[in-house]
Amino acid sequence: MYGIIAAAGIDYQRFGREADRSDAVLELSARVASDDHEAKRQRGGRGGHRVERTTLLPRPEGAYSHAANAIGRRSCRGNNVNCQALVIRPSSLGDIVHALPIVHDLKRHRPGIEIDWVAEEQFTSLVALNRGVRRVIPLALRRWRQSLLVRNTWREFVAVRRELKLVPYDVVIDLQEQLKGALVAWLAQGPVHGPDRASIREPVATVVYRHTHRIDTRQHLIDRCRQLAGKALGYEPSGEPRFDLAPHPEPSPQESRFAVCLHATSRTDKLWPESHWRALVGELARAGMRVLLVSGNDEEAKRSVRLAEGNPAATVLARRELPALAALLARADLVCGVDTGLTHLAAALGTPTIAIFIATDPRLAGVERASKRARDVGGIGSVPTPDEISLIANDLSGGARNNRDPAR
Repeated sequence: MYGIIAAAGIDYQRFGREADRSDAVLELSARVASDDHEAKRQRGGRGGHRVERTTLLPRPEGAYSHAANAIGRRSCRGNNVNCQALVIRPSSLGDIVHALPIVHDLKRHRPGIEIDWVAEEQFTSLVALNRGVRRVIPLALRRWRQSLLVRNTWREFVAVRRELKLVPYDVVIDLQEQLKGALVAWLAQGPVHGPDRASIREPVATVVYRHTHRIDTRQHLIDRCRQLAGKALGYEPSGEPRFDLAPHPEPSPQESRFAVCLHATSRTDKLWPESHWRALVGELARAGMRVLLVSGNDEEAKRSVRLAEGNPAATVLARRELPALAALLARADLVCGVDTGLTHLAAALGTPTIAIFIATDPRLAGVERASKRARDVGGIGSVPTPDEISLIANDLSGGARNNRDPAR
């Protein structure tokens, strides 16, 4: 993980010039080694570490008995039952959801493959809902960057770096499309696959890849991820995406029919007008549904209160952890939300879902690709009306609770 910090002092343009790449990589390697030496000196030469906040998920017993032999890795391009794969997709929530179908594809085309996944610590519980993932390696990049001079930060760096070096992976698939993801992949043991310079968000990241692949950027992110994994392991993805998420059941399930409204997003240009939300909440209530409003911070909670004001059918929910939110979304009769991670999660769970797009293109990241019971409304510069959403809501929620997408 030292490479992520060291990269801040590397000239990105040098990475982009073919003649300077080797020197830039050597410089980055020297900084990593220097940082490692300094961290050991600060620990007084002691071996061991203590992880206080970033907790690594337990390793299956005996899973890495071959880890000491990193030479002569097997190829994952055949039906090798001992194939070890690492997926790099640390963030964000919606993008991780879109990447999850590669787990089903890998298991289908390479039976016996073992899959580990690198994710930001706040999203590890989501990845863990997919039983096809053996182990989730947590990162805390956002938190670490705020406390670079704190000793425990470096302890956690060391812990994650050791986890990445523990297994000689047969294939490392970087789906992040950014330099930070490429550097994480570089620290792992194994040949790294990623998009080529014409197919990636940050072309500088390709300097780390041993294998690059041309991926059509005009297709949905789900298909881009599936295509990259298929090219890395030599198979052609087919069929509808399967997310294989298994949320834990709610301890006290809702008995009456209910809808969940997801009005919050980190980008203000994605927000739907509050007057539209109030009108929609009223329509859902008149249709006999309870309306649950989800919030993630104080500002969003205040907005939820404003949207629920004067409507006895509307409830402002207390904040919940991601697994509890997944369980709630899985049981909902309808989810209406802006283009945000939880909306995409609802569609992946097979729940009837309406995604409201205002500033982004649903063709590249819409919910309809995830489920036949999901609808995309709006687009860049197009603000859907409450009446449009209500008509679709009546259609999607008209069936019984059992009328879900069976392919989830």
